[in-house]
Amino acid sequence: MDAEELQNLERQAFLEWRKTLSELQEIDGIVLTPYEKNLEFWRQLWRVIEKSDVIVQILDARNPLLFRCEDLENYIKDVSQHKNSMLLLNKSDFLTEKQRRIWAQYFADASILVVFYSAANEKKTRKISEESGVVSDDTDEEKDLSEKLETLELRTQTMPESNYLVTSSKTGVVNDCRVLTKEELVKKFKDVYTGPKEKKETVIGLVGYPNVGKSSTINSLISTKKVSVSSTPGKTKHFQTIFIDDELMLCDCPGLVMPTFVSTKAEMVIWGILPIDQMRDHVGPTNQVVCHIPKHIFEDTYGIFLPKPQESEDPNRKPTAEELLDSYGFMRGFMNARGLPDHPRAARYILKDFVNGKLLYCHAPPGSDQESFHIYPEKRRQAQYNLTRQMMRITKTSKTTPDVLDRTFFDQNIGRAHK
Repeated sequence: MDAEELQNLERQAFLEWRKTLSELQEIDGIVLTPYEKNLEFWRQLWRVIEKSDVIVQILDARNPLLFRCEDLENYIKDVSQHKNSMLLLNKSDFLTEKQRRIWAQYFADASILVVFYSAANEKKTRKISEESGVVSDDTDEEKDLSEKLETLELRTQTMPESNYLVTSSKTGVVNDCRVLTKEELVKKFKDVYTGPKEKKETVIGLVGYPNVGKSSTINSLISTKKVSVSSTPGKTKHFQTIFIDDELMLCDCPGLVMPTFVSTKAEMVIWGILPIDQMRDHVGPTNQVVCHIPKHIFEDTYGIFLPKPQESEDPNRKPTAEELLDSYGFMRGFMNARGLPDHPRAARYILKDFVNGKLLYCHAPPGSDQESFHIYPEKRRQAQYNLTRQMMRITKTSKTTPDVLDRTFFDQNIGRAHK
């Protein structure tokens, strides 16, 4: 089979696959992620799988199952039984040790190898280490550097490694719930593949959704910027190979959105799958954030005032998207030409804070209680609010209260009785 015949078969199979997915969306009304429809991007993925010994899916640790593609894992086994699959949960610094242990147990029971990593933490660690190499006669600066080094030492002083290993009694898979350092992750990549190799080096294929930190992970492993990084989904366009050393080579695949089932498009916005700056409806994503984050977290994070529920409402109800955007808009001075809070602009800032982890919400694995999995901190302060009349008028809920209903009824002009 020559190259032209192969490309024609790939194009035909790809079109049939897209047709099947379109029928699911139109006939069954299923909501799918806006998966990549350019065949060239998928060809990049196929070449990476063919070239790699181990394919690593990089996921967002706050919501791993949204970014995981089980069909990809099955396809890898179809290509070759010798190829291995592995999950890397990036941004694991957002998770507590207890949360990482629960996820490690969940994946071990499902016979899946998983590692926890934080590219952002490695970047900070490298920056502190570089600062520690600067010699200064100033004792205060030396003291600051020594404190930073002590912080690094405390980070590495952990319990014995065996205490972090999670073993499944069902499958026998063993996962490490620690957040691995760069050196530990490189060693893991070298040791994970035990099958036959055509070359001396182990080839690790890195696959993941846009904006999960795939390029940042590669840059942290090689300690220099070799892959361009952007907050806009889909920065990497073509796969590239990068040698870590003589024994390990990374194969970076362009960020691909896999076709998976989701509840709404708003969910894709708040998790960074769809770009926030290009969204047309800000209400849906903001409501999603409000459903996840308690009221006092917004108030403590932004120093804002959110209206209390009315007497006829549930005193423990969550704030509405309108209430949050009104309060945030006032606080930041985001006003439109009519003198009202600029909701779209305020929503973009809040949604970006959610994507970046400033407003933190971590999903629990299936079978775990969400409330006990992610426990929010207590309210830090009782703020005193000095509201202007305009702020009170706009932030006041638009729902009709009993007092307003009674006043409206008795103020109306009622006709006199017939004589």
